[in-house]
Amino acid sequence: MTQFAFFNGAIVPIAEAHVSVMTHALNYGTGCFGGLRGYWNTGQQQLYVFRILDHYRRFLHSAKLLMMDLGYSAEELAEITVDLLSREAWTEDCYIRPLAYKATEGIGVKLHGLADGLTIFSVPMGNYLPIEHGIHLGTSSWRRVDDTAIPARGKISGSYANSALIKSEAQLNGYDDALVLNQDGHVSEASAANFMMVRNGKLITTSISDNVLEGITRSTVLQLAQERLGLSIEERPIDRSEVYAADEVLLCGTGVQISPVTAVDHRAIGNGKVGPIVTELQQIFFRVVRGEDEAYRGWLTPIMERVTG
Repeated sequence: MTQFAFFNGAIVPIAEAHVSVMTHALNYGTGCFGGLRGYWNTGQQQLYVFRILDHYRRFLHSAKLLMMDLGYSAEELAEITVDLLSREAWTEDCYIRPLAYKATEGIGVKLHGLADGLTIFSVPMGNYLPIEHGIHLGTSSWRRVDDTAIPARGKISGSYANSALIKSEAQLNGYDDALVLNQDGHVSEASAANFMMVRNGKLITTSISDNVLEGITRSTVLQLAQERLGLSIEERPIDRSEVYAADEVLLCGTGVQISPVTAVDHRAIGNGKVGPIVTELQQIFFRVVRGEDEAYRGWLTPIMERVTG
């Protein structure tokens, strides 16, 4: 159970980290967030946070889009997170949520001239989706919000109403998640994860200009695919019908990690089973994030339990 949060400039008991119902971000979605994972290595008895500075650099970029000045650098936010996690002393995988928000209490839609708030907390979290056996996607009737409406490069709280509509529609229709198209009718991503497919020996993903989040797990997978598997990478527009012809499909993101997709719109991907390339990417990825691959230790921040008393 979560015990602590960083709130109003200090680490406090989680029960003390609360805001008013009049808070601007609650009423208008004027907040942004990040998502980081901590991975527990049982053999080493060590928790590692994956790519902490990259996550906080993106978080601060999201805050900038909302005209926020949080007063912290990425390095300072990383130090706060290390302190917070050392107090929690998780001995299992966890998820870390930094949240910046317009903290002014009152009515009125705008971004400027408002107070900015910041909180960080963590929760235990295992697999977000059934990544061992593959998942099924259905094409959503909802389109991805265009970057000209809400910046796709930022994790803007209000824009995740779009993701919620997409995810609920998919699950109520019997799917695990959704394939989401952009305003041009090309594949964008899933409800809250980046999309990739393997076709003719190449790893193909949507381009950043297709209204997708510049995912950190996305960049990780692309790098590992090139360096460890020798795969060619293509970033380009993808038609919905091309997905049906893919040899393998995967979703990736901090929450979903690397999730193989075995069916889209009731059509089997490949032979309908988790494919060899996605399987190998999963294995490589989990060795990396749990500190079992020395070549990528630079991506990891170890958490030491804080001794008190």
